[in-house]
Formats: sequence, C-alpha cells, structure tokens
Amino acid sequence: MNFNSLSYCVYLPITLSLYFLLPRRVKNPFLLAASYFFYICWEPAYALLMLTSTAATYLCARLMSSRFLGRRRLWLVLSLVLNLSILFFFKYYNFAVELTFRVFSLLGVSFTPPLSGLLLPVGISFYTFQALGYTMDVYRGQLDAERNFIDYALFVSYFPQLVAGPIERSKNLLPQLKEPRSFCLQALFEGFLLFLWGMFKKLVIADRLAILVNFAFDAPPGTVGGLQYAVAAAAFSVQIYCDFSAYSDIARGSARMMGIRIMRNFDAPFLAASIKDFWRRWHISLSTWFKDYLYFPLGGSRCEKAWRRYANLMIVFLVSGLWHGAALTFFAWGLLHGLFQVVSGITKPLREKALAVLRVSQTNPVLTGSRVVFNFALVSAAFVFFRARSVMGALSVLKRIALSPFTGSVMEMGLSPGHLNAVLTAVLILFIVDGVSRKRDLVSQIAGRRWVKYAVYFLLLAAMMVFGVYGAGYDPQEFIYFQF
Repeated sequence: MNFNSLSYCVYLPITLSLYFLLPRRVKNPFLLAASYFFYICWEPAYALLMLTSTAATYLCARLMSSRFLGRRRLWLVLSLVLNLSILFFFKYYNFAVELTFRVFSLLGVSFTPPLSGLLLPVGISFYTFQALGYTMDVYRGQLDAERNFIDYALFVSYFPQLVAGPIERSKNLLPQLKEPRSFCLQALFEGFLLFLWGMFKKLVIADRLAILVNFAFDAPPGTVGGLQYAVAAAAFSVQIYCDFSAYSDIARGSARMMGIRIMRNFDAPFLAASIKDFWRRWHISLSTWFKDYLYFPLGGSRCEKAWRRYANLMIVFLVSGLWHGAALTFFAWGLLHGLFQVVSGITKPLREKALAVLRVSQTNPVLTGSRVVFNFALVSAAFVFFRARSVMGALSVLKRIALSPFTGSVMEMGLSPGHLNAVLTAVLILFIVDGVSRKRDLVSQIAGRRWVKYAVYFLLLAAMMVFGVYGAGYDPQEFIYFQF
C-alpha cells in the first residue's frame, strides 16, 4: 500500500476515524491490527518475520531487565544474533554467496552457489534496527523493559514509519503510544499540511525528475552525453532527497493527525556546507542510530590516535553503505562518504590556515555559497554509485562527465520545456522552504492561520493536479527506500 496510492488515501481517514471513535483501552490494539493490515498488504507471509523480531526483542529485553540467569549480556547477544541473522539471510545471503563464488573462481575452484529465491521483505532494515535500538537502550539502563506486549509490538510496527522510517527511538515513540490521545483539530491541520507537502515533493518533483534520471542511467552505454549525465546525477540527488523526505513527511503527517510526533528525518541537507554537516541533516534517524550504537562503542572521536578516529568513521560509513543494499555499488557509496569525511578532517587545519592568511571569514557568504555548491557536487558524484547498476557503470558515467562535459542536450531527456521549467520552479520553492524551515516552525505557523493554511492546501493540491505525475497509464512509483 503505497503512500501515493488511492488505497492509502482511503485507508488513512478510515483508520483515523475509527481510532478516535474507539475507547482508550482498545486504541492501541486497534492501531496494532491496522499496522499489521498495512504491512500484510505488501506480503502477508513476511508479517511473521516482523512478529518474530518483535517477540524476540521483547522477550530478551524482559529477561535482560530481570537479570534472568544473571546474564544481561547473554540476552543482548541473543537478540542481536537472532535479528541480524534474519536480516542477513533475507538481504545479504545471495550477495555473500556471489562474492564467495567470485573468489573461488579467481582461485580456479569450481563452485556452484545455492542462491535464495526469496524476496526482500519490505522495511526489514528499518524495523530490525528500531527493535535492536530498543534492546540496546534497555541493556544500557536508559529505558525500562516494556511489559505491555501490545504497546511494544505497536512501537515496532507503527504503520506511518514502518516501511521506510524514520527509525524511531524507543524513548521518543513508546511513551507517546502509552499516553491517552484525543482528537485535536490543530494536530489534524498540521498533519494534513505535512502530508500534502510530502505528496507534492513525491509527485511534482521526485517522479518528474525520475524521467531525466531514467533517461540517462537506463540508456545503452555510449548513447548519453556528459552534460546529460551531469544533469541526471544532479537530478538524482534531488530526486532521492524529495522521494525519501516525502515518505518521511507523509509518515510524520499521518502520525501527527493522531497526536503523535515522530522525529524529523531531514533538515535541508543540500544547504549543508560540508559532508559532516550534510550527515547531520540527511537521514537523521539512521545517522544518529549508527553514531549511538556503532560509532561511540567503537570509541568514536574520543580515541587519542587520529588513525583510530578515521578508522571508526570508515567502518560506520561502510556499514551504512551496506545497510542500504547488498551490492558493491552501495559499498562504494559508503566508502566515498567515509573518504570525504577523512580527507575533510585531515585537511581542516590547512584550510583554516589558508583562510587566516587570506583574511577570509568562515562566515563569508561567498565562501559559504561555494562550499554548498562544492558539497552538492561531491554528494551527487557519490550518488552516481547509488543509482548505477554496477561500479564499472558508475565509473563510466563519471568518466563521461569529466571527459565530455558539454555533450548531449537536456531538451532530449524526456521532459518538455514546460515540464522542465515547472520542476525547476518546484525545486527552487523546495530550497526556499528548506532554508526558512531551519529558522522557524513553518508547519505550525501555517496550520495555525485559517486563511493561510487553506491557501497553501489549495496551492499544493493544484500543483499536484497540474504538474504531478499520475493518471491513466501511470504506475505509482514506489518510494526508493522501500528496497532497503
């Protein structure tokens, strides 16, 4: 059940209406049933996997909290091994087998790998990390083990953020699920605004830019010019941002209508002036998850030796790359971001010294603007590996951009001049809203003003109706992060 489908537009208001009409004692059981129904619409059998992960982490946390057998770490390890084993089998088994096959082939050994024909369960990386984060919080004593299985199961499977995040923290979402919630008109207005803004980013920007991106990356080798590849690379960066942040906004909006606040997953990432700043703003729920549960346990930046700090960074980004997908392209994407961070850390004293010699302030607007543009170029270059079908394919794209940057016409990439101008205008609006949103809570301000909110609702709906990608012959595009 895609967020951008008619079925969800029917499912959500029915769920909200029943939720607020039911007495408090059955609200969470109903919401749990609704969440599992939402997931079963994807693949009924895989709901059992989510239930298994839920039951395992719930039980291990209870045993850990009660110090059963006096072995708290035993239950933590058991939870980690069980959940990561399931994740490995469904997401990484074939990848590992194929790598093993390549190694044996290089050694001249005949080896026929037994591949799995199972599909990747939707959202498995998201709900697994959410459940494991809860387990580790209990182990660290930051949270008491949840006794109510219904409430905990709802925390793992809560439908707005189940399939593609944000990866919620137990300390934020669990207490909200246990609190009494009644209908609030302001929350409904705020949630609906977030919902519409997410749909606008998905239908008007992401799915329209996908036409440019698919033209270049799906074309036969040698038929696309360097300029076309460069435009497609930049377009893909904006596409994946709008696509993923659209899902997060629709999820936040759906939850907000129920009176629940889930975390903001993006904070104007393409206005960042460095890779480090970019990762403070991009997929915040995942980056903070890795920081708290992997980077800090490795020693983080507290290590005295610089090589250890950089090694910790590289480990985190390589794991982050593989979290996104079982392919060498994602590994390369994570490797590049890790290298960007390491090079930035090594050259920081030299850059600061050069600015001091030139007497240029760190807050100089020209310097800041050039950093933002350069940072976007680096991120876009790395995203080529994210989008390409192979590492060699990505290298071929980057080579084409470098050696023939002015070949090919943008007008031949599948968008008419009118649609191209429309999507560029929408992107400009996006960046303006991102910049303003960093300084004020636009959602609550707009939703709190009667005529302003209705005007914004109308403009967003009109833009989607006129410029959105939908209608007869249109297959609703799945959100890109569904595959992770």
